[in-house]
Amino acid sequence: MPLMPLVLASVSPYRAALLDRFGLPFETRTSNFDETPLDRESPDALVRRLSLGKAQTVAQARPSAFIIGADQVAVLGDRILGKPETRERAIAQLEAMSGREVHFLSGLALVGPGLQRVDVVPTVLEFRNLTADEIERYVKHDAPLDCAGAIRSEGLGVALLERLSGDDPSALIGLPLIRLAQWLRDVGFDLP
Repeated sequence: MPLMPLVLASVSPYRAALLDRFGLPFETRTSNFDETPLDRESPDALVRRLSLGKAQTVAQARPSAFIIGADQVAVLGDRILGKPETRERAIAQLEAMSGREVHFLSGLALVGPGLQRVDVVPTVLEFRNLTADEIERYVKHDAPLDCAGAIRSEGLGVALLERLSGDDPSALIGLPLIRLAQWLRDVGFDLP
């Protein structure tokens, strides 16, 4: 195992719980990176920039560590859906996604001395036709106000779907573990 520490550039409890699955010691740090989309920035470019920017910001304070950055957006047509933050916006997002296909883009970055990797792992969700009552019950139950697209797939959110497709189920929760495990093994971490 490398002697350099591992830092998650996020205080998200969901991302920390995912990273904890590896059984590696790590710390969490907030990056305070500005997440405002740039004018005409594509969703893919946005999640790449935010993931890398978060990792690079934390790396300035921790130059002798491997820093993991992550971000996620939901894309409905040409509209980017972020974290709703309020009950009303969560309901509006779910109403808009009802019966439609939504693309979730999970950005991942790993930064360390002489290392900079960034990638996006996509997941496609097809939502069932949802009633207003179903949406209300779901938002009350899971309170997905801090989740892109107002869905907590590891909770009851999976009941809102017709299907889900992607290469990494952890990507939808916010941290693509398959890709991250590959990268961490490449730099010397002992993982199965």
